[in-house]
Amino acid sequence: MPLHVPPAPEGTSFTTPRPAGPPPQPAPTIPPERLLLEESLPGGAAWSFTVRRHRTLRLTALAAGANVSFLCFNRHELIDRYNMADTLKCQHTAKLTTGYVLFSDMGRAMMSITGDTLGWHDPLGGHDTAAHVEKKWGTRSYQSARNDRYQNSRDHFLIELAKYGLNARDLVPNVNFFSKLNTSPTGQLSYEPNHARPGDFIDLRAEMDLLVILTTCHHPLDTSPAYDPKPVQLQLYTTPPPPPDDYCRTYRPETERAFYNSELLYI
Repeated sequence: MPLHVPPAPEGTSFTTPRPAGPPPQPAPTIPPERLLLEESLPGGAAWSFTVRRHRTLRLTALAAGANVSFLCFNRHELIDRYNMADTLKCQHTAKLTTGYVLFSDMGRAMMSITGDTLGWHDPLGGHDTAAHVEKKWGTRSYQSARNDRYQNSRDHFLIELAKYGLNARDLVPNVNFFSKLNTSPTGQLSYEPNHARPGDFIDLRAEMDLLVILTTCHHPLDTSPAYDPKPVQLQLYTTPPPPPDDYCRTYRPETERAFYNSELLYI
């Protein structure tokens, strides 16, 4: 595929209008011939996997109130990883939905949100820890409860990172898919319960080879009266390379440059 060279920057997300009209609608079902992997991940679990370029990861909420705490890394250069600050400031947003792109530390497009039935995903709230869980719901250990023990995203992230030679120094701010935070007039953040409905999904197209790490533990601001993380379905399927007029590629001037930076890795 020829390299799509973006035009010289003439604007930013702050000065350029967003595309008019509704975003493209994702297909409700994935054609069987394109499906590569399908798994159901229980609540309070973790998953890590290599997602190759031009493949799409669909996450589907299987119950109301699902949450997926999510990180991704350049599979061939793990020091280049998802950068929350650049993702938000380059696109002038405090939420993620169709059209937005996850940026890396090196200004590359990592994943594009090509479909979304929910319209709002939280990039600000961080992830829960053992201390969060204990304060809200107490403790339940493996020794006393086996697989029904209480779990948290931080421990899961550290375990999955260690499998690839990474550690706590590599634990960066994450995305929380299926969750929403509201802001009060005084700037306080509050969690919106049951933001996701069963069947809501988001499509994440990889723009480079990635290491993806995610957990299905509670959002750190979840107000649920009981420990009850929700299950999520994972589907990985093939998608064509994004053309020059791709909705995500052209959504913002900054994303065109980020796509170009990613595609330089493959010439």
